[in-house]
Amino acid sequence: MTVIDPTHHGVRLTAEPHVLRATLNSPDGLNSLSGGALDALTAALDRAEADPDCRVLLIEGSGGTFCTGLDFGEAASDLADDTSEAGQGGEAFLTLMRRFGETPLAVVACVDGRVAGGGVGLAAAADLVIATERSEFSLPEALWGLVPCCVLPVLVRRTGYQPAYAMALSTQPVSARRAADFRLVDEVVPDPDAAVRRLLVRLTRLDPATIGELKRYFRAMWFTTEETDAFALREFTRLIDSPVARRRITDYTTTRRLPWEKSRP
Repeated sequence: MTVIDPTHHGVRLTAEPHVLRATLNSPDGLNSLSGGALDALTAALDRAEADPDCRVLLIEGSGGTFCTGLDFGEAASDLADDTSEAGQGGEAFLTLMRRFGETPLAVVACVDGRVAGGGVGLAAAADLVIATERSEFSLPEALWGLVPCCVLPVLVRRTGYQPAYAMALSTQPVSARRAADFRLVDEVVPDPDAAVRRLLVRLTRLDPATIGELKRYFRAMWFTTEETDAFALREFTRLIDSPVARRRITDYTTTRRLPWEKSRP
């Protein structure tokens, strides 16, 4: 195992035989998807695709958290400045999710701990999701006055309509076992690394072109298109600029008060 890029924009890259490991490792421990983190994950995919020996891009989190999605500090700053950066972040997220479905590599999400918001999308867009028992998944966007617009296209593809809708409406976390029941998780294991090693026995026998063809074929049979992504982005951009979302995100970043908490005296 060789660290080829120390933590940069909250992502650490490690090279292993046939695997590039991208570890979300932000200083605050939330492993959120800032613009920089999305750029770093995109660069990791570029690097993996450029390596003829690489077969797997493995994405994981550190410190008991996989990924908590939207960086609220960054979003609040963009809203305060009335910039379009929040929309650009949604576009970068959707572009990365689409690339996961097109790359001739296997994208594997190794989940150990908390997954929320865009982190659920990051996992759902992966080809295979391996999770530990202590992992749990949630879509809390509605609590912030938002809808998980950019997550739902890939989540519905994995789970079907009702599990995705129930997660979005209830905002309640679901266990790894429950997530496996509705196919968000492919395997619940005590040791994710051992599961990845087992996968590599098969994946290294495949030509990357065949993986790409398999993804192309399945993508052609599904209803999501570039138009679907464009709709998701428009709705995300509209909602994050709504009065409710603006107020709740700003309150949290200035007072650390969660939306459901009463105002402190």
